[in-house]
Amino acid sequence: MSGNVRLLNDTLAATKSEGRAALIAYLPAGFPTVDGGIAAIKAALDGGADVVEVGLPHSDPVLDGPVIQTADDIALRGGVKIADVMRTVREAHEATGKPILVMTYWNPIDRYGVERFTAELAEAGGAGCILPDLPVQESALWREHADKHGLATVFVVAPSSRDARLAEITAVGSGFVYAASLMGVTGTRESVGAQAEDLVRRTRATTDTPVCVGLGVSNAAQAAEVARFADGVIVGSAFVKRMLDAPDDTAGLEGVRALAADLAKGVRGQA
Repeated sequence: MSGNVRLLNDTLAATKSEGRAALIAYLPAGFPTVDGGIAAIKAALDGGADVVEVGLPHSDPVLDGPVIQTADDIALRGGVKIADVMRTVREAHEATGKPILVMTYWNPIDRYGVERFTAELAEAGGAGCILPDLPVQESALWREHADKHGLATVFVVAPSSRDARLAEITAVGSGFVYAASLMGVTGTRESVGAQAEDLVRRTRATTDTPVCVGLGVSNAAQAAEVARFADGVIVGSAFVKRMLDAPDDTAGLEGVRALAADLAKGVRGQA
């Protein structure tokens, strides 16, 4: 069974041909429940997201800020398992036909087994994985199995990444490059800043792979700002916060759908 890296590539090519950035939403699996998480992802896609990253909840996240940590804790206390993550990917993709990736730290994959994880993700219709803590020089085993199963390998670059390091990372990554807009953890910010634009410029000098920016975008104006220079705008904490702040699940889903619609206007320059 082959995964959907081609669908991801085609989606990013299509948004580029429309003269806009892609809107990429992040939501963790199992939050607030497995079924609730699937519904939230569908709401984000229905609202206007082009791609979704499904977070695999982790007890010791190095990149995630307090909002996503809170959601991960709820999911973990609810007993979420990798099988639930795969189910989330499958049902979200089958319902929408859009590319679904998994964002995960390396330890859960290592413990689960690389071949098993990649085979199951491909079978579920997944498009690939974002691996924020997997060093490129230690990624050969993962990439071998990801390539075999038609999955993208998305690495994260940061403003601190030197040009030579960027070239090393982009030479082996696929799908897109995740450009962290600033040093630090996930969370909404007042502004995304010039660091992100400089990082995108330096990354693009090393690759034709799309460069998508995450960490800090929370509203349409910020999405429009980032969309001027990036191929994709990644939003996570703002979606999770809509769920956390909602008085009930129905209101949470409506909040996610409304935010996606607002951000979709932003990436189209309509904000």
